[in-house]
Amino acid sequence: TNIFSEISSFWCREENLNLSMFLNTLTPKFYVALTGTSSLISGLILIFEWWYFRKYGTSFIEQVSVSHLRPLLGGVDSSSPSNSNTSNGEADSNRQSVSECKVWRNPLNLFRGAEYNRYTWVTGREPLTYYDMNLSAQDHQTFFTCDSDHLRPADAIMQKAWRERNPQARISAAHEALELEDCATAYILLAEEEATTIMEAERLFKQALKAGEGCYRRSQQLQHHGTQYEAQHRRDTNVLVYIKRRLAMCSRKLGRTREAVKMMRDLMKEFPLLSMFNIHENLLESLLELQNYADVQAVLAKYDDISLPKSATICYTAALLKARAVSDKFSPEAASRRGLSTAEMNAVEAIHRAVEFNPHVPKYLLEMKSLILPPEHILKRGDSEAIAYAFFHLQHWKRVEGALNLLHCTWEGTFRMIPYPLEKGHLFYPYPVCTETADRELLPTVFHEVSVYPKKELPFFILFTAGLCSFTAMLALLTHQFPELMGVFAKAVSTHTHTHTHTQRWRTRCSNTLTSLLTRLITSSLLSNLLQRDKLV
Repeated sequence: TNIFSEISSFWCREENLNLSMFLNTLTPKFYVALTGTSSLISGLILIFEWWYFRKYGTSFIEQVSVSHLRPLLGGVDSSSPSNSNTSNGEADSNRQSVSECKVWRNPLNLFRGAEYNRYTWVTGREPLTYYDMNLSAQDHQTFFTCDSDHLRPADAIMQKAWRERNPQARISAAHEALELEDCATAYILLAEEEATTIMEAERLFKQALKAGEGCYRRSQQLQHHGTQYEAQHRRDTNVLVYIKRRLAMCSRKLGRTREAVKMMRDLMKEFPLLSMFNIHENLLESLLELQNYADVQAVLAKYDDISLPKSATICYTAALLKARAVSDKFSPEAASRRGLSTAEMNAVEAIHRAVEFNPHVPKYLLEMKSLILPPEHILKRGDSEAIAYAFFHLQHWKRVEGALNLLHCTWEGTFRMIPYPLEKGHLFYPYPVCTETADRELLPTVFHEVSVYPKKELPFFILFTAGLCSFTAMLALLTHQFPELMGVFAKAVSTHTHTHTHTQRWRTRCSNTLTSLLTRLITSSLLSNLLQRDKLV
């Protein structure tokens, strides 16, 4: 043992001598460069991680680790038989989430020429994303074209126009179609994209209505003569409904609200099966503008049914009506003393129901988050739907005295009932996880921060790189200000670490050597004893 200790001490002295000689050759500039470079690299990693997290909602390092490094290190394959039962079990629970992640046409979408383009001219910002406009192009091709368009030259031109990406090319094609005949879809395109005012758009839609009604009457008489005529009639029906609806919206925007309500009611009676257009949401907004709350309640009684799909307009309008009955006299201090009355409890439950369906809306109604122009398509329960609802309905909440105060006092209580919203809901299905990705495609993230629910915590690697960057930056600053002191400190730490490491290494070698020697001695003694016993026997 003494021999090994002397050898280890000799080697430690030799290594320490070499280390001290190496450290003495290093200047303070080396330590400044070392710590500064480390701080710079960790800072760049931090900036990239933060940008990636803000854009995609996840950590780049974690994503790479899970996607690429984990399989190489022997991670469990999601397609293995052990996980097959879990995957099958999750299929049913995810089916509803997939259906809820369907993108819908915004029932209250603005006019592209008279509203969206004017915003672009004033601010220089593009309010619509390419993904949103591409979805609109697909909708136009679905609603306004059919397989027999080649039989009518104007419709053949418009079929190509709806597929054109350049707005000026679409407008030129519409004018070309009108030179051949009165084409309803050509008037629609010009009203949507070329008209710079609502009055001009209304004038074009009235011309479209005249042409569309004629095509509708002709196709209605021939719809049973074959599949080709049936497709034409279906297309002409879509065109007519679209025109009448947009005319009603023009009347609403121009202040003729009662006329708009009558047009919407007539349209819903004439085409009761076309619920995909969600005309009742336009009707609800117009009735709220008239403060005709009895008719609003009647519409809700028909469409706020358990068998029908919900929307933020349905849920929050129902909450507004119940809040209206108690909001003017509601006081949180009085409610905490005496408890909630039955009417107040119903209003609070309605608010909790609405917030559970779409938790993004309250921040816009309470003006905790700035509004932008709503997109042409929305994702139910997502930030895009919240913007579309608040953009048109904020004025109705402000008109009801105390409604926003009641919402402010109660909306956050919803989250106590659903601590794990992605796994289990209270009145609705679990909150779909796909909303953030879809909303980032629908909303202009250049000047709008997409609302995310549930709020994500910062990933570990962002916190780690932030701490590493701060620590190395502090070392670089101290080294620059106090080079001699930090040099002595670095030498002391390096010498101590090196000595401790070599001591531990020699202790391990000595223990292994002693163990092997003892094992040999014990083995030899046992063998000698056995031989002596054999001789005695």
